[in-house]
Amino acid sequence: MKKVGIPQGLFYYYYYPLWEAFFRFLGLVVVRSSPTNKKIVDDGVTLAVDEACFPIKVYYGHVNELKGKGVDYIFLPRLVSIEPKSYICPKFMGLPDMIRAGIKDLPEVIDITVDLSRGDKGWQKELARLGKILNVNYRQIKKAYNYALEEYFSYRMIARQGYTRDEAIKVWQGEEISLPLDTPLHIGVLGHGYSLYDDFISMSVIKKLRGMGVKVYLSEHLPTEGIEKEASTLPKRVFWTLGRKMVGSALYMDKSPDIDGIIYVACFGCGPDSLIGEVIERKVKKPFMLLTLDEHTGEGGIITRLEAFCDMLARRKKRDEGYLPCYG
Repeated sequence: MKKVGIPQGLFYYYYYPLWEAFFRFLGLVVVRSSPTNKKIVDDGVTLAVDEACFPIKVYYGHVNELKGKGVDYIFLPRLVSIEPKSYICPKFMGLPDMIRAGIKDLPEVIDITVDLSRGDKGWQKELARLGKILNVNYRQIKKAYNYALEEYFSYRMIARQGYTRDEAIKVWQGEEISLPLDTPLHIGVLGHGYSLYDDFISMSVIKKLRGMGVKVYLSEHLPTEGIEKEASTLPKRVFWTLGRKMVGSALYMDKSPDIDGIIYVACFGCGPDSLIGEVIERKVKKPFMLLTLDEHTGEGGIITRLEAFCDMLARRKKRDEGYLPCYG
């Protein structure tokens, strides 16, 4: 049986169940790279161009690791758009070519183009091209894709129950994960999934907050209609799919009485992040903190900032509940 490698980075956290179910239905063995670790990061930083953002550098490291796992293909889709009239970061469009130029002796790269900006006619052609690469007829490709969509929607329903996307993937695969109990302090945490749900890149921000007695709200836990409604209140529609989702989620959280504060996790070198973080900071009225991460960020500083933010929110909450401090 042939093996296809899927890097555990970037849009892995959004679409891995879809891709895994699709290739599994066709009889291929899916091989993932390891969760992000120091070697993967160091390799990626060495191989990638300096101008790339941190998550893309990490992605290089994942692809490089897969090269040594004996796979026949490496799945590197060329992501242009995943919905009408919106787009993904331009670096994602050229990523397969960047990877080929930066990493030598790769197995065959499956670089089908995902562009749904003007409907799915082009996507159907790409599925047919994928069938030719895998030597599978189009009817079988369509069956596999329809099966994969069912698995993907099942995974999304799991994520809505209060799990992170990484946890939802594990639950979808049959692992048992208990959700944290409700706590008095509620914080909304936003960011691109490939930064936020990668424990190494985000320095386990979500786990650290939970350990401090915080209930974490994510954009996946919010109603899609509410997010889109809030995002539409901006004077101009946000160009990027994920950026619009973050702005809409932040504005929705800002109006929610259940959420005490908002944290936005950004990556240094990300153009959309720099703009979206600024828009959110200007629009929201609740306490807000921007965390910017890269390969040089120290864990101690992140913990200090999280603790200070949580302490400030806890004091604010006591004040709002009628608590009078001893000093007046």
